[in-house]
Amino acid sequence: MQKSTRLAVALATALTTVAVCAPAAVAATQADGEHGRGGHHAVFVQTDDPAGNQIVAYRRADDGRLTQAGTYDTNGLGGVLAGSVADHLASQGSLTYDTRHALLYAVNAGSDTVSVFSVDGDRLTLRQVVGSGGRFPVSVAVHDDVVYVLNALDGGSVQGYTVHDGRLHEQADWNRCLGLDPDATPQFTNTPGQVGFTGEGSQLVVTTKANGSNLLVFGLDHSGAPAESPVVTNLPGAVPFAFVPNGEHGLFLTEAGTNAVATFTVHRDGTATQEAFAATGQSATCWIVAVHDLLYASNAGSSTLSGFRASDRGRRLTPLGNTPTDPGTVDAAVSPDGHYLYAQTGVNGIVDEFAVNDDGSLTPLGSQPVPRAVGGEGIVAL
Repeated sequence: MQKSTRLAVALATALTTVAVCAPAAVAATQADGEHGRGGHHAVFVQTDDPAGNQIVAYRRADDGRLTQAGTYDTNGLGGVLAGSVADHLASQGSLTYDTRHALLYAVNAGSDTVSVFSVDGDRLTLRQVVGSGGRFPVSVAVHDDVVYVLNALDGGSVQGYTVHDGRLHEQADWNRCLGLDPDATPQFTNTPGQVGFTGEGSQLVVTTKANGSNLLVFGLDHSGAPAESPVVTNLPGAVPFAFVPNGEHGLFLTEAGTNAVATFTVHRDGTATQEAFAATGQSATCWIVAVHDLLYASNAGSSTLSGFRASDRGRRLTPLGNTPTDPGTVDAAVSPDGHYLYAQTGVNGIVDEFAVNDDGSLTPLGSQPVPRAVGGEGIVAL
């Protein structure tokens, strides 16, 4: 995100109704092959290259350092939102790992599709390419056997799927328009930022960034189908961007407008209440990753990671300081054991490697270039 995210933003009228969007007409293709055994000791990074999107695989050594292990075509195109520099998708969750099914989901924003890979160690096999149900997909969320994709253009939409036999099955009646202003500019600050589930999976959350500065919460029924319209919580001036779950009904949220991390409780009726707030003192605070009780927010404008320790169920956020990265800090991921953090930096297309210390500080280990990934977003650590 650029420093313009800190400027005053005109607030849009709160959404009251959401209609079903017509899915984009995109043919699905499938690759042969059996289900993978799951990922381990690997980091996957998406290039988001408009000339041909790829996933670059890295082998993770025991000391946390990465070695490039392979490159895999998604059979789709990356995309670039107008006004973006370090963050061409301006979103979190564009590359998502499905632990239950050992699948990796990658958005192809320039093709309006999602690629599905089976994962075996640090190796990928393309199984399927499906339509995203809208224009310019930027984020994917999974809970149990339900997957949702967030589309950023034409006012935004979400499209739901179920997972069976290693493939996504589109549910045509699980498509909802977000009703955002499709003409708001700059484009990269006025498209939705992330789709994700609350921890226990009964609610679907979407951030709208500057296009309303809202949290949208869709209730889900037992099958995973969304309510016809979301409950809207307006956060004036906050520009909510990205989040990670905090327990069953909470969120840790980044606010690009205030350059801060905030804790929210999402109530059963879909309303959200702020519980804690901590400024980073940095510029363009947009992405966030959690490891145990530690949080790390990416500041694209400052090229830093801000650390926080969460306590009292997230009601208290203690700042731990800032760690420099390569230019344009965007998405980040943490190894399952919590020992290593990998930060994607978009200006030059580099992944920075860090060891996570017991006190929450980060020790640099090195960095890896990501071929053809300037402006790229999307990273997963296994």
